[in-house]
Amino acid sequence: MNTSVGDGTDNCNTPRDYQFYFFPAVYSLVMALGLPGNVGALYVFIFKITPRTSSNVFVINLALADTTFLCTLPFKIHYHRNSNDWVFGDVACSITGTLFFANIYISIAFMTCICVDRYVAVAYPHTYLRLRNSRCTVLVSAAVWVVAGAAVLAFILVGPLDSQHRSCFENFSQKEWDRRLVPYSIFSLVVGSLLPSVVILVCYPLVARRIALIRTNTARGALRVIYTILVITLLCFLPYHVVHFLHLLRRLGVIHHCPYANAIYNARRVTMALVSLNSCLDPVLYYFTTSHCKWSPSKARFRWLWDRRTMGVYTIAVRP
Repeated sequence: MNTSVGDGTDNCNTPRDYQFYFFPAVYSLVMALGLPGNVGALYVFIFKITPRTSSNVFVINLALADTTFLCTLPFKIHYHRNSNDWVFGDVACSITGTLFFANIYISIAFMTCICVDRYVAVAYPHTYLRLRNSRCTVLVSAAVWVVAGAAVLAFILVGPLDSQHRSCFENFSQKEWDRRLVPYSIFSLVVGSLLPSVVILVCYPLVARRIALIRTNTARGALRVIYTILVITLLCFLPYHVVHFLHLLRRLGVIHHCPYANAIYNARRVTMALVSLNSCLDPVLYYFTTSHCKWSPSKARFRWLWDRRTMGVYTIAVRP
């Protein structure tokens, strides 16, 4: 089956049958791995770790965003298995679609917050001790949710997006791009992608050099946090944002030729699958970079221990 990938001045066709199997397989894997990890993280960080530090607050918000995203995947799986035919109505499409894409920017925002928090904890420990239990963390988290919520509500309240056939959040008409999607795309690329990416990819390698000079367990833990976030950003977020920028250029008419349009279309599908993997990798960030990992072969269990001197103790055990 072919689909038009250029609804504007060009009329390019590309095979899309692979989507009907590719996305359900990837999203099913993401759900199987990500849902237990994120729900488990919410339980541990909310009920088992007290008192709650600023870093823990950001982790809770990130896990909540991932869990919300994972709840939209059953609808996406059905959509692609049904040959990209959406049967749940316009309102459900608007809600699941906006939550799906909002998670991308919410996740990278909270990862940036975690990076900043770890840097301040190591480089300015006295300042961190004053701020870690203050309302500043809650206000920052609330600001992220308010901005994301406003964008989601704007999409839902303005009305359904005009797309071809019964597509959901794809194959938009050129009129819809000119009316709503171009401004939103530019805003999300600059505020939701470019600025956090600059902080993570440019500033924090420099920060890591400074932290590496500090010979403490806290500094080593901060380095693990930063390096893990760098890996997730380079693997999941950066490819998606680059391809989304190229996709925007194509819809603006800057890129015309069909071979390029087809390549962007297929690359966008691959990067959408990659960006969903962040919900699987985030639990690695929660467990392996904010705790001490210990394997006990004699007792056949895997334990994560939080030093009593660093605000609490928790253990996760798997027994045969």
